[in-house]
Amino acid sequence: MATHPREELTFLMVKPDGVRRGLTGEIVRRIEQVGLKIVGLELQRPSRKQVDDHYPKSREWINRLGEKTLNTYEKFGFDAIKELGTKDPAKIGPMVRKWLIDFMTSAPVVIMAVKGVHAVAMIRKLAGPTMPVDAPLGTIRGDFSVDSPAVANREKRSVFNLVHASETEAEAKHEMQHWFGRAVIHDYARTDDEVFK
Repeated sequence: MATHPREELTFLMVKPDGVRRGLTGEIVRRIEQVGLKIVGLELQRPSRKQVDDHYPKSREWINRLGEKTLNTYEKFGFDAIKELGTKDPAKIGPMVRKWLIDFMTSAPVVIMAVKGVHAVAMIRKLAGPTMPVDAPLGTIRGDFSVDSPAVANREKRSVFNLVHASETEAEAKHEMQHWFGRAVIHDYARTDDEVFK
């Protein structure tokens, strides 16, 4: 945990859809505009192993993926058996995880370490809810994506939601180590740091 709210660090990734659409600069602008600092930045072409190791592999997490997908099929009246060959969440989860890995390795990603006042919560607020269809205008996902799990599931792919943002400081620390793999923090004083002290 940061010793002061100003020192909080988080991890943000612009996913392949954001990079391919040329939104990295806009995302950086929004982060800096609210007073957060980007203290680490890198373009990477992730390997399947990197992405596979990024996402949980526990049976519970994979089953939850399957359950969410099955719920989406039921909500919209789609036939999971016809389209996926099963209604078993334990079998659907691995399919969805594979779609996610395929998507995340389809193009480069931009990874960032972001520092500032309540950085974890602020970045998640800027990103908006995970599902773009639920994200309000003014958020990254709400302004630049209209994708939904219903569309993605029917097309057997991951949801295009532009960014990944760590949920906690502990997760951010783990993800920065995983993706950067070395010391990445290049801290500096912003002019507004002096104004708001």
